[in-house]
Amino acid sequence: MDRAAEMHMFVRAVDKGSFSAAARDLDLTPSAVSKQIRRLEDRLGVRLFNRTTRRVSLTEVGHAYYDRCARIIQEIEEAEEAVTALNENPRGTLRVAATVAFGRVEVLPRIQHFLERYPELNVEFELTDRQVDLIEEGIDVAIQWREQMEDPSLIARRLCVNRRIICASPDYIERHGKPRTPEALLDHNCLTLYEVSQFNDWAFEDAEHGHRVLHVNGNFRANTADALYEAALAGVGLARLSTWLVMPAIRRGDLVPVLPQYPHESSAYFLLYPHRRHLSRKVRAFVDFLVEVFTPVPPWEREGLEFTEAEWQERIERG
Repeated sequence: MDRAAEMHMFVRAVDKGSFSAAARDLDLTPSAVSKQIRRLEDRLGVRLFNRTTRRVSLTEVGHAYYDRCARIIQEIEEAEEAVTALNENPRGTLRVAATVAFGRVEVLPRIQHFLERYPELNVEFELTDRQVDLIEEGIDVAIQWREQMEDPSLIARRLCVNRRIICASPDYIERHGKPRTPEALLDHNCLTLYEVSQFNDWAFEDAEHGHRVLHVNGNFRANTADALYEAALAGVGLARLSTWLVMPAIRRGDLVPVLPQYPHESSAYFLLYPHRRHLSRKVRAFVDFLVEVFTPVPPWEREGLEFTEAEWQERIERG
């Protein structure tokens, strides 16, 4: 018997609690299992089990050997699964949750391409800006902001920077004026999100005042950034939103950048999923697809939808 088979038999005997139970599982006789375990002990020159007429138990050395063997066998199984996955198409139902605006504008338009690549998959897609419980709700993958990440047990893979700027409609600016300093925002109607409180903590940094965070407020709150975007367009107040979302409206003149010298660049979009080990083929396929689309440079930057540095500087100088 080769060493891998010996390890497998040893681990099975420990997991099943007896030689006879391991024998039944392996379709062998108890005496054959006992004989192979003794040969393993003789080869190693150690006693792995303490034996009595009624039961067997691991020795201290046996515990140490079991820990190593169990890890090796798990890695062998994972290697085989990985190779098998190369020859099998992902299938079944993939449950995805994504922030509303990003899912609507950037992800859903690309879903058809993903489904064409993996025709045996079905996708259930939930748009929500609330914090989701992946395990409790049976969600395979979530696409969320950094501010929504609270569960340290989840695997988090950074997808792309989520750069935000403050903006308002020309009508709001005409009626209320344009704030010239971050502190002036406290006298304005700032649109806030009640699903994620950190979203309403607006950070600023400059040479004169250093780093500070303002908790903004206003008379309009919503449960999605999409709703804040529509309210900003309608002239309700100031909103700090993602550049990929507001840039078309800014170019059309429907929104005006406010304090553009203070872009918020510490947020990002992350892919969240429960486990790295034994990651299902359908989850791996979706994660790899999104990474292919959004990294290393997100599509709105590749397609020139962002302002150039010269354009930003011009707007900063205009205030």
